[in-house]
Amino acid sequence: MDRALLTRLTLDFTDAFNRDDLDGVMSYFAEDGIYDEFNGIRNVGKAANRQAFEPQFRGEFGQIRFHQEDLFVDAESGKSMISWTLTMAGDGRKGGWRGLDLLHFRDGKLVQKHTYAKTQKPLVQKLA
Repeated sequence: MDRALLTRLTLDFTDAFNRDDLDGVMSYFAEDGIYDEFNGIRNVGKAANRQAFEPQFRGEFGQIRFHQEDLFVDAESGKSMISWTLTMAGDGRKGGWRGLDLLHFRDGKLVQKHTYAKTQKPLVQKLA
């Protein structure tokens, strides 16, 4: 994949979140795309991914915006990492956190989205 194309896909995908455009976000995912949430929940397939994002796009967490910090792209592997500060406001909520997304693209479609967030307490999971 071309470096400029991978950069554009990553930035445009992130911008779709900031436009509150769920259909736009979903247009990037492959049919069998994976979304690993920051809380350890794994969603597989467009329907499951859409369902995972719906509360955010309904405004259940207030207005959420992602402010880019860094972007790294590996065009050869089709992978990018975008770090961000998330801000949220509304319904008496105001705050945010820092995090990042590891994105894996294949043939111009997002096949994996792994989200990580800085927290005060790590998510401890049983490993295989």
